[in-house]
Amino acid sequence: APVQDWGMAAGQYPSLAPAHVLFEQQAQRVPHHTALITETTELTYAQLNAAANRLAHRLIAQGVGPDVLVGIAVERDAPMVIALLAVLKAGGGYVPLDPKFPRERLQQMIEDSRIALLLTQSHLRQALALDAQVQCLLLDTPEDGSGADSDPLNRVHADNLAYVIFTSGSTGRPKG
Repeated sequence: APVQDWGMAAGQYPSLAPAHVLFEQQAQRVPHHTALITETTELTYAQLNAAANRLAHRLIAQGVGPDVLVGIAVERDAPMVIALLAVLKAGGGYVPLDPKFPRERLQQMIEDSRIALLLTQSHLRQALALDAQVQCLLLDTPEDGSGADSDPLNRVHADNLAYVIFTSGSTGRPKG
């Protein structure tokens, strides 16, 4: 077969809905089923959806919307999943930043992606060496009550950014 035919699936896809909308539909169908289990946390679909919605509404209030990139530098646990889902629900794209990366590499990734907002945790903030222009939203501080539990209105289309992933780059400088 010619190269241009590779990967051409003939199947019909039932929905072009974004992943976060499909998650919301699942949360409506089976709200009390377990959605997430980590070493420290177990959340149902309803609990995970509500937590992501509260954060998504806060992100929207901060100006996050389609094609707005939000950095996420958190430990691999429930807050990471909540943050990823919340950014998508707000309409933004996420930029995963591994807090274990060297400080210089993180700085390059933050500069290159031009994020203006970073979701992180208190104990990781110092290690990130952020510029003054980058606003931090700490996920481990008490919520201010500004976020509603309801699903935000879907504001994205299939051609909007969902995420930016960085490679190591052939020059040694990360490339998104």
